[in-house]
Amino acid sequence: MKIILSLLLFLLAVPAFSQSEKVDPLVWQLLHSKSEQEVPILVFLDEADLSETDLIADKKLKHQRMYEILTWHARRTQFEVRQQLDKANLEYTSYYITNMIAVYDSNIHIVRDLLRNEKVRRISANPEIESLPPFQKSVGSFGVESSLEYIGVKKVWDKYNKRGEGIVVAGQDTGIEWNHPALIKQYRGYSKDGVDHNYNWHDAIHKNASSNRCGAKAQAPCDDNGHGTHTLGTVVGDDHGINQIGVAPRAKWIGCRNMDNGFGTPARYIECFEFFFAPYAYGADKFKDAKVELAADVINNSWGCPASEGCAGDEFIPVLKRLKDVGIMVVVSAGNEGPACSSIANAPAHNTEHVLSVGAYDHRYDRIAGFSSRGPSAFNGRIGPNVVAPGVNIRSAVPGKQYAQWGWSGTSMAGPHVAGQVALMWSIQPELQGDVSRTAGLIMSSATEKKATRSCGEALSAIPNNTYGFGVVDVFQAVEKSLEN
Repeated sequence: MKIILSLLLFLLAVPAFSQSEKVDPLVWQLLHSKSEQEVPILVFLDEADLSETDLIADKKLKHQRMYEILTWHARRTQFEVRQQLDKANLEYTSYYITNMIAVYDSNIHIVRDLLRNEKVRRISANPEIESLPPFQKSVGSFGVESSLEYIGVKKVWDKYNKRGEGIVVAGQDTGIEWNHPALIKQYRGYSKDGVDHNYNWHDAIHKNASSNRCGAKAQAPCDDNGHGTHTLGTVVGDDHGINQIGVAPRAKWIGCRNMDNGFGTPARYIECFEFFFAPYAYGADKFKDAKVELAADVINNSWGCPASEGCAGDEFIPVLKRLKDVGIMVVVSAGNEGPACSSIANAPAHNTEHVLSVGAYDHRYDRIAGFSSRGPSAFNGRIGPNVVAPGVNIRSAVPGKQYAQWGWSGTSMAGPHVAGQVALMWSIQPELQGDVSRTAGLIMSSATEKKATRSCGEALSAIPNNTYGFGVVDVFQAVEKSLEN
């Protein structure tokens, strides 16, 4: 995997470090070198106390109060650090969903100065990560996709005449071709009277984007790779003709670009989560002018951030907790590092208690995809994935107003099926909306059980297991079960 950060060349030589509570191995290496190179870093400060929100039962009121506390705490605690950075004339971005500042061009002297600040809890590297392979494009029209038929989506459509109405799905990825025929009418920013991208789209690429066709700070949705358009197409795609590719095609979508030509960073992932937590207009002050009432209901995340490439493993935990607390479901792809055991090794999929993780199933041959990552989680040792869904040669939308199937395989293709499943369930059963734990429980308990043929520490008869989790998702059974009580 290609890394754009020469500092990583030192990784294998990093010794155990005594100041491990303050810096990660990459930053430690910098501190013990004579390098004057500039590197991007993340500065973490103490998190806000949100205990008062535990007493708020109404999720909308809780969401608003949480936003107020988080933004106030971040402004107050970051003030001194921001003064340091301003004095050094450095570019940076502040965050509140986790109390963090991303500094784009730091160096050994800045890092040492920041470590002397008692308010700084930890400093870690923020390298760019390339993890998306090239994909093939093809054109064709196939009606309802076979993967949707396989997991019972059409049965739900036919019985309940619901397809995700009233639910907002978010995709953070390589961007989105918003005016694709299968996506344009589902875009929340689109109406017959015009288009408004404010609150509906955010570009987390701030600089160094000369290599991609979308540039930086794109004010309208743009996809510089194709991966984001494809994944979102499986969630909501439908050209209202013969290309029925999405599980919940009457849901609305919003989007955020977290990768620059396939390169992501921990800061960009967090920035997109933050936008979905409380969207804001282009150029607005997110600490004052964001609108929690426009937050996403479900977030699809077809990406992963390995520990060796900038994620120590716990960066996303405060973020994921806050999203769950306000009723936002986070669906993540388990990873493509299988079939080895403990190959669910990347955040956020390995943060198993805070997300719904999805492995890839080959629905045409009724078998697990060989590449699908297996549990247990390398981070906390828990069984994973939670469930599996179709993820081999999945046909969906791609830029250029086209559709592609062959070569589009991965847990990246599986996760969107489940994000769409959540939207469908919440549309049919409004009382379930925002109840993340119960929804996840229904998805898992209604899945078609599959026993593993190879143990990853569990008995071969175990359900769940570290290959299939609870099994292959069954959207129809999950909806039926949700309506029983």
